Amino acid sequence: MAMLSLSQANLLLLPRASLDGYQLKVSEESRRTSVDIFLKAAGYLDCAVKHVLPQFPTELRRNLPVDLAEGVLLALCLQALGQAVDIQLGLAIDSAKATLAVKRRLACEMVKYWQQAQGNIMNLPLSNGWGEKHRLFLKWKFIEAKAAAYYYHGLILDEGNTERSHGMAIAALDAADEYLKESKKACEDFNAVVPLSRSPSLWGTMKYLSEKIPKDTSSKGRINRDLRSYEKVMERAPPLPDFALALKPDDYHLPSVDVSWNQETTNY
Repeated sequence: MAMLSLSQANLLLLPRASLDGYQLKVSEESRRTSVDIFLKAAGYLDCAVKHVLPQFPTELRRNLPVDLAEGVLLALCLQALGQAVDIQLGLAIDSAKATLAVKRRLACEMVKYWQQAQGNIMNLPLSNGWGEKHRLFLKWKFIEAKAAAYYYHGLILDEGNTERSHGMAIAALDAADEYLKESKKACEDFNAVVPLSRSPSLWGTMKYLSEKIPKDTSSKGRINRDLRSYEKVMERAPPLPDFALALKPDDYHLPSVDVSWNQETTNY
């Protein structure tokens, strides 16, 4: 049910012809609906981890395929939540009422979801193609999220009136620019792993940020060229704010066991 829900949510996010018939886009209604479905998928996976796997004998759990390991299921649950926040950030970007603080919070929360998802499969033996591709997908999305978070953090820091806040803003924007470049490489690595895939056209959050980050980083002023190595940029980057995660999986409870399950069938 979780996999079907994830597929359904992602299908809703495929761009379709708009009313004018010329531009492919994802409607606001489809995006909002996809958020609800991602939360539903997360609920199924959360239930599987908390209420289904514990019912299995230890030996049986040990012999389950790695795709059904607790770490993989947790990673998929967090992935669903991360994708939901990504859509929420895209909706906030399109809203004139959403403040920079709201956008920064969503981006920072997204970083935490993807980071936790990565952590849950880091040490699992995902040797098959799909397992490695999943690992690279989480890495790619984590880096994208960091680009978004540092971008909005930099814009808010730049609203300060001190030289220190301006310097921190520049450092944050430089970090966002570096993470954006790194995310493109991570995307290429993901697509190059079997099963091969094509790089999707940018849309939503990353389409917007891929244009805004280089532009704003350049216009706000950059640090000296001799300090612009990746290591130097990351050393100067200010820490991101630590926000509590707002999105939680939907509650899902297994249906009651039918009485016939425990009855011996005598009539055939």
